[in-house]
Amino acid sequence: MLIRPPVRALPIDPLLPEICEKTLAERVLVLEAEPGAGKTTRVPLALHRAGLTTEGVIVVAEPRRLAARLAAEYVSRELGERVGGTVGYSVRFEEETSRDTRIVYATEGVLMRRLLQDPELGSVSAVVLDEFHERHLATDVLLALVDRLRRTTRPKLALVVMSATLDAGPLAEHLGAKRVRSEGRAFPLTIEHQTRPDDRPVERQVASAVRKLLAEEATGDVLVFLPGAREIRMASEALSGERTPENVLVLPLHGDLPMKDQARAVEPARERKVILSTNVAESSVTIDGVTAVVDTGLARVAGHSPWSGLPTLATAKISRASAVQRAGRAGRTRPGRVIRLYTEGDLATRDAHDKPEILRDDLSETFLGLHGMGVRNPAELRWLAPPPPAAAEAADALLRRLGALAPDGALSPTGRRMLAFPVSPRLARVLVEGERRGVAADTCVAVALLSERDIRTGVRTAFQGGRPGIDASGPSDVLELMERFHEAEGEDFHPRRLGSMGLDGRAVQAVDRVRRQLARIARDSGPRPDSIDGVDEAIQIALLAGFPDRIAKRRSKTDRSLSLWSGKSARLLETSVVHDAPLVVALDAEESRGTVVVRLASAMRLDWLFELYPEAVEMSEELAWNPTTEAVDRVSRISSGSVVLEEERSPAKPSEEVSRVLVEAALAKSPPLVQADEKLSALRERLELLRREVPEADLPDLGAGVVNAAVERAAAGRTRLSELRGVDLGDELLSGLGYAERALLEKEAPVHLTLPGGRTVPVHYDPGKPPWVESRLQDFFGMSRTPTVAKGRVPLTVHLLAPNQRAVQVTTDLAGFWERHYPGIRKELCRRYPRHSWPEDGATAVPPPPKRR
Repeated sequence: MLIRPPVRALPIDPLLPEICEKTLAERVLVLEAEPGAGKTTRVPLALHRAGLTTEGVIVVAEPRRLAARLAAEYVSRELGERVGGTVGYSVRFEEETSRDTRIVYATEGVLMRRLLQDPELGSVSAVVLDEFHERHLATDVLLALVDRLRRTTRPKLALVVMSATLDAGPLAEHLGAKRVRSEGRAFPLTIEHQTRPDDRPVERQVASAVRKLLAEEATGDVLVFLPGAREIRMASEALSGERTPENVLVLPLHGDLPMKDQARAVEPARERKVILSTNVAESSVTIDGVTAVVDTGLARVAGHSPWSGLPTLATAKISRASAVQRAGRAGRTRPGRVIRLYTEGDLATRDAHDKPEILRDDLSETFLGLHGMGVRNPAELRWLAPPPPAAAEAADALLRRLGALAPDGALSPTGRRMLAFPVSPRLARVLVEGERRGVAADTCVAVALLSERDIRTGVRTAFQGGRPGIDASGPSDVLELMERFHEAEGEDFHPRRLGSMGLDGRAVQAVDRVRRQLARIARDSGPRPDSIDGVDEAIQIALLAGFPDRIAKRRSKTDRSLSLWSGKSARLLETSVVHDAPLVVALDAEESRGTVVVRLASAMRLDWLFELYPEAVEMSEELAWNPTTEAVDRVSRISSGSVVLEEERSPAKPSEEVSRVLVEAALAKSPPLVQADEKLSALRERLELLRREVPEADLPDLGAGVVNAAVERAAAGRTRLSELRGVDLGDELLSGLGYAERALLEKEAPVHLTLPGGRTVPVHYDPGKPPWVESRLQDFFGMSRTPTVAKGRVPLTVHLLAPNQRAVQVTTDLAGFWERHYPGIRKELCRRYPRHSWPEDGATAVPPPPKRR
């Protein structure tokens, strides 16, 4: 027989009669009470004693397993009973209740499953939503569902919403409920802030603050809030030095720990304790002995990208409301002390409340559950904060992709079977496919491994920056994990043996618990493969069934870079055993700061996807430019999402469409083909010169359209750029001009100029320059005036070359050259080239005949 401990007074006690009276009368109530007021343990018991359980049980929904179990144990002790008597709890894979149980502390997920099995909550008389200020996704969904029941088929169902920090005005208005507020806490708090930002690593800041508290406070335990398990480990290592007293226990507390290890952290101990916790300790009953809190002001915030379909995880600053909640853990049994590792100014700039999960989380599991409860359109519900349209559309799209919904939006047989499993829709789909392929027991192990933390200690160490990962190679990380799990099973999960095998005993046991729970539900509906390879393949196909939008293609055989279905790039961790498979399924992937990391992958084959989701496979054929061969290829592709699963190229046969692609490539080439063709470029310059200087000729504009048309004519029947290069594009352009226009062009913008001695030299028409010619100075003897073009309106620039082919003069005034410059230049030329004839008057001199070739 248990001895009932003395019940100490709590701030909520004077309000209990009012709370019970309003709840019984109105059947709905919103309660605000500061941390430590006693609402979690006192209110449900008071409602029970007021007669609210005569028609059913009171279910108190808690956001975390630890809070549900501790609350049930606390209230049971006050009643002098064991857990499972009047008060019990129900959490994932663990339940302590009996026929006599009238108050059940349950996690929000468990209550959601109860609603799925009994949408009317026929055996429940009241639902209490505790710690509502945290605004978990399940909390918002439960609020909408219970409120719907109250307004329709269960008007007598009572609803009490309790919050520690939320401004309950909008909530009370939403529910049409009365508000009750409990002012004050049990004991005062002393709160200290940093005077300036501290740039040291967070674990060193924590170690300094903890040692300060241990030195200045003679008694009492210290609760430290850190963002995640990694920071807890590092802080524990920082506190393991000689400066920490030997009689102090440093204990971790986070959601991945087994319940017995969580219990060790929160239960009384002879030694003084330092509890290193994530925000799991924000919402739980009083942890006896805690008199001081160290708050890093940080938390790991999970989210979901509706655009990529990937979960996100980021370390972020907590809200002001969360800071109040954390501080309140210190003043519950006596005056408390709080050290915040951030400045008061920093606190003032933070958000007032945490962003509700419904605005940032994956909604697919919620929507599947709503379908199971008959809510086909989530918009039917009265949401306190409606789901974002993009997230709602992404959830609906995923359920349809998994085959959980029929084309008309109703729940399909596959979706109904998925609801039987207390896991995410993706993992439920893996289990359903495993049942169909006769490997239900195997996929239970696979799903348990995917739903819990990695059982390999070495892999987790490597991810946290420690020693490198394993060297094993195989087709699937999940198959590798299953093999390791079965090895542990063969050792009866003996902790020491598991440690020597590089396995985390607690993680292995957690996987085993989930595996057993799922195995009680799963059943084979198809024949089992008759070989080990067949079983492995069936498991891999089942994994693909749950992750059809996580298909990825390796960019090269030796590269761990992946192209994802969503269009993003990702990196496969070195710890993955899938070394060379060209196509994989990214089973455990996470996006952080724009970078996607894939921890676990499984090889896949194209024919599996055709078998499972033929509608997700797109087959296409198109013409594409091949920059390597500079030719048009015909490309056949098989793709899914943004991933090209298979591609085949072959040379394209001539056609109008092929010519169009060839023209586009020629014009897009850098420099474009039309610019690289000197003859074509000169022709354009000649025409432009005449259009400018002889406007009365009314020559056509040789713009891009005319040039492109010439290129198109030249490309007809061709498939390669090399073939197009062999075509005289200038002739193609000339062919588009009339006879008179061509004659004018040849006369007034000639391509050659004949000099007095008979030598013919080209006339150069360069973009942005006047037209010009060049030749030996002697070739211009007898030419007294500068040659011109464009009906004599444009003088040619003449480059006069010495015998060494270097210009001695460049001029547009040949007459002036002979008169003013030639006498001086002649003397130098006579000296340097005495064998050549240099007559005194170049304007009348006879030029030498052109050399014969």
